[in-house]
Amino acid sequence: MATRILLVDDEPRYVRLMEANLITEGYQVLKAFNGQEAVQIVAEHKPDLVILDVMMPVLDGFTACERIRKFSNVPIIFVTAKGEEKDRVHGLGMADDYIVKPFSATELLARVRAVLRRTQKSGAVSQQAVFVHGNLRIDLARAEVFRDERMIFLSATEYRLLLQLAQNVGRVLPPEQLLKDVWGDEYRGDKEILWVSISRLRQKIEDDPRSPRHIVTKSGLGYCMPSLDEG
Repeated sequence: MATRILLVDDEPRYVRLMEANLITEGYQVLKAFNGQEAVQIVAEHKPDLVILDVMMPVLDGFTACERIRKFSNVPIIFVTAKGEEKDRVHGLGMADDYIVKPFSATELLARVRAVLRRTQKSGAVSQQAVFVHGNLRIDLARAEVFRDERMIFLSATEYRLLLQLAQNVGRVLPPEQLLKDVWGDEYRGDKEILWVSISRLRQKIEDDPRSPRHIVTKSGLGYCMPSLDEG
C-alpha cells in the first residue's frame, strides 16, 4: 500500500507543486487548505505523514499541530515562509522537520524520505513488548505511552527521543548524540531544538517537570534515564 501524505496549505500553487512531485515518487496524496480540515483528515484517514503550512486561515499550522498531537503521533513537516530562528526552533519542538519557503522539489523529497525513514526505524528498535520505568510505560508494539495508566500523546520526534533514552537506561547521552540519532547529522549542533523538545517531553511524562525522574540532566554532559536502582 502506498504511503499516504497529507498536504495542508492555503496556497493552491504550493499544493499543486508538492502534489505533482510526491505523486511522481509513488506517494498517495491527500489535501487540505486550512488547519481545521487537516485535523479532521488526520482523525478520519490516518495519513503516514503530514506536510503542514504554518500561516493559514481558520486554524494556523501551529494550532493544528497541537490539536493533532492530542490524538496522533503522525510525523509532521512544517512548510512556511517564517524563517526566523525562533519560529524554526518553535516548529521543530512540535514537529519532525521545518522547511522554509521557497524550497526545491529535491529538498522536499529528501526531507520526506528522511522523516519517514526515521519514523520507521523508531518503530522496530527494541525486542521488548513493553518498557516500564516507574510510573511510565511504553507499549512498543503499539507505539503508545502511558503515565500512571493514562495515555499521553507524543509527537513522532518526542517518541523517538523518549525511546533513545529508554534504550540507554543508566547511560548519559551527550546532546550531539541525541541530535544525530533523533533528528539526523545536520542537526548535531542545534542544541536549542533539543532543549525545547526535552522541555516539552518532560511536561508530558513527568509528575513534576522541575524535578524530573525519567529524563535527568547531567550538567555539562547530557541527559539520561536513570536506572531504577538509582532512585
